[in-house]
Amino acid sequence: MKTITIDPITRLEGHGKISIFLDDAGNVADAYLQVPELRGFEKFCVGRPVEEMPRITTRICGVCPEAHMMAAAKACDAVYHVELPRTAKMLRELLYVIFYVTDHATHFYALGGPDFVLGPEAPPAQRNILGVVHKVGVEIGRKVIGMRGACHELIKMMGGKAVHPIGALPGGMSKGLSKEERDEVLKIGEEAVEFGKFSIGVFNQIVLGNKEYVDLILSDSFTHRTYNMGLVDEKNHVNFYDGRVRVTGPDGAERAKFAAADYLEHIVEHVEPWSYLKFPFLRKVGWKGLVDGPESGIYKATPLSRLNVSEGMATPLADEEHDRLYKTLGGKPVHQTLATHWARLVELLYAAERWVELASDPEIVGPDYRVVPDRTPDEGMGVVEAPRGTLFHHYKTDKNGILQEANLIVGTTNNNAAINLSVKKAAMGFIKNGEVREGLLNIVEMAFRAYDPCFGCATHAWPGQAALHVRIFGPAGDLVHDLRR
Repeated sequence: MKTITIDPITRLEGHGKISIFLDDAGNVADAYLQVPELRGFEKFCVGRPVEEMPRITTRICGVCPEAHMMAAAKACDAVYHVELPRTAKMLRELLYVIFYVTDHATHFYALGGPDFVLGPEAPPAQRNILGVVHKVGVEIGRKVIGMRGACHELIKMMGGKAVHPIGALPGGMSKGLSKEERDEVLKIGEEAVEFGKFSIGVFNQIVLGNKEYVDLILSDSFTHRTYNMGLVDEKNHVNFYDGRVRVTGPDGAERAKFAAADYLEHIVEHVEPWSYLKFPFLRKVGWKGLVDGPESGIYKATPLSRLNVSEGMATPLADEEHDRLYKTLGGKPVHQTLATHWARLVELLYAAERWVELASDPEIVGPDYRVVPDRTPDEGMGVVEAPRGTLFHHYKTDKNGILQEANLIVGTTNNNAAINLSVKKAAMGFIKNGEVREGLLNIVEMAFRAYDPCFGCATHAWPGQAALHVRIFGPAGDLVHDLRR
């Protein structure tokens, strides 16, 4: 049996590899996403004051520190049994939707976008953000970089730092907004709405306007019928910061709806010996292995999943785009993995609209941006939607607030089993009769890239050294040294 290894996989955060196994006829017998990093983050949080967690967990990675800060802060609120004032809730959500705009823009234009803008089989040296700018024009590049820069400046203003912010605390936020700051936030928010509309226009032109790309999106090689998971508000609209976790089946029917505190009643983490990344599944359905369908407890927790479990978006422009997506792709739910890129842009537009709504509320500049906890701490769970999936933080403390146990189930972990399904099916669909070329391997990578995976927060290398494998060959092609760390 021949083995093909894609190592490292590209345009993601963290380290991972794809192993593809061919049978004697040169067709794909199996394929796996393997993560060689050991996750140790929960362990070295034990013994620390729980109020430090919103600051510590932002250091898991630099891609979505805001998500970990918010999930940690919400878990701390629960640990201390504190209810936030309305201004505090709005400030947290405002910072969070600003983060969503920059994070989704990063993935669409720099990570996932090059496959569509340049083409799946374009030369690797061109398939990057510089290639995108060269293809679509410098002005569009300036627009993207300018929006991301403005978002990071606002995050710095509200959260204390542009990367690894520290603004969320148990009971609220460390500072409020002045009216002058609010005016600046509102001005940039209105620009973000235009940026969201512009980005959907780019997608319409470059992706939906190309029949080859549409056929790729709709192909069976990128289709998996799994359960879906996402956070919704009281009207079952998509919400990133608050609400209940909703689970729908492959047929779109609701199968569960629960609060963060009840997540262990619904989710179990399975372990396989060939990966350090766990495989969560639905407890009431069960683990049937890496297979899809209604009998398998595997679920997805992606931007497309959030749209699948919802009954629409809570803002008007995004809701129109939500409806257009499902009308175009044949109705809800949509199971085509590559359609996640479109869903991501619908969410970007929603985040920008929600940004303007929050910044326009008079209470956003109110003085009640934090209450100081005064109850004995014990146990609490927090949940938010990270851009790449549902994020759970669960803490247990002693009576002094010292962390005794911590469990984090992050977006990429929730998607791990589905990513493996997608990688295998894409490999089986495109690698035939032993034909293997770089462009085909990149199409296989597109299967995992749609999930916007972040292995830094899903596994987090410990004690700080990434795995290293060096092979040295002599002039005749013979292996001289095989070194591993």
